[in-house]
Order: sequence, then structure tokens, then C-alpha cells
Amino acid sequence: MSTPTYHSEKLLSFHTLGPFQVRLRDETLDLGGLRQMAVLARLLVARGRAVPVGMLIDELWPGSPPAQALSTIQGYVSRLRRSLEPERAPREEAAVLVSAPPGYAIRVPADQVDSWRLESLVVRTAGGPEAVWTAMEQALSLWRGPALAEFADLPWAASEAARLEELRLMAVERRADAGIQLGKAGSLVPDLESHASAHPLREEAWRLLALALYRTGRQGDALGALRRARHAWREELGLDLSAALQQLEGDMLAQRLDVPPAPAAPTAAGLRVLVADDQALVRTGMRVVLESEPGLEFAGEASDGEQAIAAVRAHRPDLVLLDIQMPNVDGLTAARRILSQPDPPKVVMMTTFGTDDNLYSALRAGVSGFILKTSPPEQLIAAMRAAAAGDALIDPAVTTRLIASFAGRSDPTAPPALAGFGDEELDLVRLVARGLTNAQIAATLHLDEPDVGTAIAGLLGRLGLIERAQLVVLAYESGLVKPSS
Repeated sequence: MSTPTYHSEKLLSFHTLGPFQVRLRDETLDLGGLRQMAVLARLLVARGRAVPVGMLIDELWPGSPPAQALSTIQGYVSRLRRSLEPERAPREEAAVLVSAPPGYAIRVPADQVDSWRLESLVVRTAGGPEAVWTAMEQALSLWRGPALAEFADLPWAASEAARLEELRLMAVERRADAGIQLGKAGSLVPDLESHASAHPLREEAWRLLALALYRTGRQGDALGALRRARHAWREELGLDLSAALQQLEGDMLAQRLDVPPAPAAPTAAGLRVLVADDQALVRTGMRVVLESEPGLEFAGEASDGEQAIAAVRAHRPDLVLLDIQMPNVDGLTAARRILSQPDPPKVVMMTTFGTDDNLYSALRAGVSGFILKTSPPEQLIAAMRAAAAGDALIDPAVTTRLIASFAGRSDPTAPPALAGFGDEELDLVRLVARGLTNAQIAATLHLDEPDVGTAIAGLLGRLGLIERAQLVVLAYESGLVKPSS
């Protein structure tokens, strides 16, 4: 008997951008209760990657899983499989909600899940304004209301909903930018007025509104929009307009604005990653993760520390995943030698246990952070992206806990460099040491996020440090932040 192929014929569709639904042909499926639906929603958030059962339990019942959580999850999965594949024979292997040890995963084409398609359209669409306009129209047509609202009390769902909302706002702005270039400015003004009013701190919202007004011959209204932006920013942030908006205002006043400047379309920058581990299975697994994720590229591999150092010189990767325990030259020594090279890549340590004294030494040496080899692919990918961006610690709770556990030791080499720093600089160091991202620090100190990045880079330069984690180590070792706090 041949395997049913109804799901591969795109008759099954998943809808997360609005009321959570799954449709088979034209029928909305019964997905059971809210907790059972949450299992499916969590697997969709993972974008086809496996989610371990333990993680599902922790994230569906934060802090208080029931005693029979494992069997409950298994029951949910069994019932969801019957709903998703009603034509599947009782003993036939599932093809949509599949077992992927140590957990489960969703296996469907990307265009059958609205949130996956939204991201693909918004982030990866390039080309001229016609192509962008069409793609953004398609992206916005997918939106039926707040994403994952049924699960808003669960942290993973709230985080994903915020990410999807940001993609929606990007689609609104990319569509408007393309429309202005295509001569549609007049029809865009009402939508852009609503967009800027709803999101007064978004620079791109005001830029596009001012341009659309200017392009329809309403120069006074265009300048008025920028004055409103200035007022909102001063009230909320205590800041004047950005340099780009001030330049736009000056160009309008001088009537120099012939063609509206368009920002470059967002692209998924290719991050080249080298993997160094003495276990071939680990290297192969990492390679599979890298090759399946857009924007990441497998740059090479090494089986010991000496090979890793040579491979970095040969391949010039952007980031190195480096096992802490390797033959010939251990990971700590290899990391120090890699980071001592001119223009070194970012280095992330891989470990089986997150309590190794060598990990603390590696953080002091300038690695970006560390990840557990047992982490699910989505966490590995997030760690790599965080290391590349440099504006956040990798897994801040775990990193700061490790640093706090070792930083109390007497260390005669700890630099007394924080002596003489001003209160504002010390406040900045404290917030970094708490694991806050640049965006969170900016909100706390009422600063622009780029200014926070510049200030932290200045601190690192003055202290002779190369990585954010080193600043956290220094905050603890100098006594500015204490483990008890």
C-alpha cells in the first residue's frame, strides 16, 4: 500500500498569524484543548527543528509540570497526529508531526506555515521596487491578527509573537518604501500616518511618512511630520532626531530632495562558522545545523586544537565553535592563540558541562561565551547569532552564574582599571554584568541603542578587552558587582 501524500500536496496549512488554526483542504481541524494546541504551536516556532520532550514540558508548564507530564505530552502528540493525518493507517509512520529524538518536530514545506512564509518574504525578498511591493503585499495579507495570542502567558510564545510583530512592521515599511519609489505616495499617506502614530519611536516610520507627504506636494505637512517626530523623541527619550532624519529635514527645507534615499533591503548576512571538536558525530551534527539554517555557512572543521588554529588561518571564518576538551592542544589554549591573531574571529566554546573552571578562564581570555553540546539546534543558532552581533551575552543567566561562581577567587592579575571611571560608565558596566542586551540597556538609561553600542565598545577599548563577557568578568573581579547581587 502506498503512503498517503495529501500533506505533500499542500492541502494542510498552519495559521499562527491570528487565531491559531490548522486547515486540511477547506476544513478547520479540531486540535483539542489549549495545552494540546500549545504543543503544536511550540513545534511550529522551532521551524522544523526538533524540540526535546524535556523542553516541551518545561515550556508548557513553566516551573510546575505535573507528575505525569511525559505521558500527557505523548497523549497530546498522538491525538494531534490523528487530527493532522486522518488518512494515515494506525501503524503507519507519521509524516507531519514526527518523532525526532529526543523529542518531536514538524515536517512540512515552508509555504504551508504562514509565519514561516512571512519571514521568508520579509527578510529574503530582494530586487527592484516592483518585486518588493508584490512580496510585502503577500506578506501582509497573511496577517489576520496578533500572533499566538492564545498562548500569550507562555514566555516562548510571547517572545515569538514579538518577533513576528517586528516582521510585520518591517513589511509595512518595506512596502511603503517600494510604493514611494513606484509613485504611489498619495495612497500610502493614511496608512503611514497610522503607522507613525502607533509606533512613534520608529525612525523609518517618520522617514517614510515625511517622504510620502513631500512626494505628494505637501512640503509643509512633511516638515510638520518631522517636527512631531522630534517632539515624540524628546518627550520619550530626551533625544533630538537622528542624523538621518535631520539630514532629510534639511534637504526638504533647501528643496534638494530629488529622489528619496532608500535604505538597502535587509539581507541575511552569511556567517561563516568553523567547527572544532574531536568527536566526528558532533562535527557532523553541527554541520547539518549550519547547512539547514539560512544565513549560516559551514566554513570547515577540525578534530583537535592544533588543527583548529591552522583552519582559522586557512579559512578565515567569522566564528569558531571550539570544544573545550580536545587532544594535542586543548580548547582553552587554542582559543587564546586564535584570539591573539590579527582580526580574530569570534570564538564560542562548546562543553558538556557548564561549570568548568576552564570555561571561566576562556571567558577571561575573550571568547564570546559558551554553549552546551546538548542544546537544541534553535539555541545553538541563537548563540551563534548573538556572538556574531556582539550586543548580548550568550545565555546571560548561565554565563553570569558561571562568572559569579568563580570570580570570588583572589586573582592578582585582575586589572584595577575601573578605578577612576565615572558613575555613568560604572552604571553601564553594571547593566552589562547583569546580562542586559544593548536594547535593554538603552531602554533603562533612556539612550539610543547605537549610542549604547558605541559606549560599550569605548569601554572595551579603554580596558584592553575584546569581548563583552570579559567586561562581566571584570565587573565581578573588581567587586563592582558581587555574586550575592
